[in-house]
Amino acid sequence: MHRLILMRHAEAEARAPQGGGDIDRPLSARGRAEAAAMGRALAARGFKPDLALVSEATRTQQTWQQVRDTFGPVETQIIEHLYDADARTLRTEVEINEDTGGCVLVLAHNPGIHQLAVDYLVESAASVSVLEKFSGGFPTASCAIFSVDAAGRPSFEGWLTPSAL
Repeated sequence: MHRLILMRHAEAEARAPQGGGDIDRPLSARGRAEAAAMGRALAARGFKPDLALVSEATRTQQTWQQVRDTFGPVETQIIEHLYDADARTLRTEVEINEDTGGCVLVLAHNPGIHQLAVDYLVESAASVSVLEKFSGGFPTASCAIFSVDAAGRPSFEGWLTPSAL
């Protein structure tokens, strides 16, 4: 893997359809627009994933559908244990798949996705100004982009948020 994209799902409805739980919450209209815009922004910057690791939640799968429409076919794995996963679980999944594709996208939830991004930033000795960007959280449909060296060490490459597009 030479690039890693950590993405949080787009904005979801506050409630699931009747009879559903949190895992069943669909994207809001704003969320669908955010996800599509983020897909276009990633593509415009040449960040096309070879592999997408996606939580089984409805909102993450719908986010990926919107993003994937920009890229065309991408190998996709829907992974049950990425739903509400902590940073350690997400990191393990990245490590398991680090030799699978040149660019890997992980699409999951807060707080895990945010914490993993911060962990990578701290480990790579990112500047204070970069760390401050992440101090306010990890907004919906945002992406933290890392280049990964031959030893598997990520270093910060970019931060895309819907409000900055």
